[in-house]
Amino acid sequence: MKRKLVLEDGTVFIGEAIGSEKAVIGEAVFNTGMTGYQEIISDPSYCGQIVTLTYPLVGNYGVNLDDFETINPSIGGLVVKESCDYPSNFRSVESLDNYLKNKDIPGIQGIDTRKLTRIIRQQGTMKAMIASIETTTEELLKKMKMTPIPQDQVSQVSTIKPYVVPGRGARIVLIDFGMKHGILREFTKRSCHVTVVPYNTTAEEILQLKPDGVMLSNGPGDPKDVPEAIEAIRELISVVPIFGICLGHQLIALASGGDTLKMSFGHRGSNHPVKDLETDRVWMTSQNHGYAVSEESLTNTDLVVSQYALNDGSVEGLKHEFHPVFSVQYHPESAPGPQDSNSLFDRFLTMIDAHKRGEYTCQNVLTSTKF
Repeated sequence: MKRKLVLEDGTVFIGEAIGSEKAVIGEAVFNTGMTGYQEIISDPSYCGQIVTLTYPLVGNYGVNLDDFETINPSIGGLVVKESCDYPSNFRSVESLDNYLKNKDIPGIQGIDTRKLTRIIRQQGTMKAMIASIETTTEELLKKMKMTPIPQDQVSQVSTIKPYVVPGRGARIVLIDFGMKHGILREFTKRSCHVTVVPYNTTAEEILQLKPDGVMLSNGPGDPKDVPEAIEAIRELISVVPIFGICLGHQLIALASGGDTLKMSFGHRGSNHPVKDLETDRVWMTSQNHGYAVSEESLTNTDLVVSQYALNDGSVEGLKHEFHPVFSVQYHPESAPGPQDSNSLFDRFLTMIDAHKRGEYTCQNVLTSTKF
């Protein structure tokens, strides 16, 4: 069955339908990873977005039961060059097309994904629509113009009620802005007692749980759309150790008086090099974000840039000068992606131990809590 993808600038791609038959409007983005499509599709940070995978063959190892980052994916739609109908892998339980159908996610294959990616790189992310070929382009453009990009993505993907993943180690409160399960896996591997709470949980409610540390998860959209989280983090910074990932990294900057900006086409892939200024090491990282921290805005804050992206010089890591607080813009849980930065979870637990002993000071930021 034929289907088309229409960009808000009027560009039209004709291809074949995969997944659900419904029409969808979303922000068109691209991911450069060669593998990891299952983790990408189930990453809540893609809430409502139409994701183009630049690798030409997708679905060749099927869909398994182990690699999901959430149970119910919130991705808007999927665009691929070719979707494999007959996957081959010992863990595979179904094809990509079947999975998309079961989860009511529309997709399109057989289009020039290189051309689409170049358009997004040159013009920036924009609204797009996957729809039936029978609907006129004029109708689709009119509908897109009348449909704003939603600003409530975090509330859509955050947990509704708190829940506990028990352990005998450090007590971690994990604020869920659209958490990937990989973050939970890293804490449970380290025997942590994790309490996952909704995005709008207040600082007072968090402190009542007596946390040893607070984890700020990844999540979709503009960090300025969650002001209640910014206020809670502002109150927590001087009280308890904090580790922020992706959206959590941006929220720490906003809570400290910094600012964030929308990137032209963002960072989405599993091959982004990041340089750590303390160790002079370069890590390959997995990333998925359309907003970044403005370095200029950090001048009058207590935050220091600890890492940079080598591709474009954007801020990839922050640390607080006086409190045990740090953050990274990428995904150290590496789902999907390289495991270079996985030790950041150990660094967080080291910070927590130093804070509990009363030995954490701004002087030992570079020693006992080094990357």
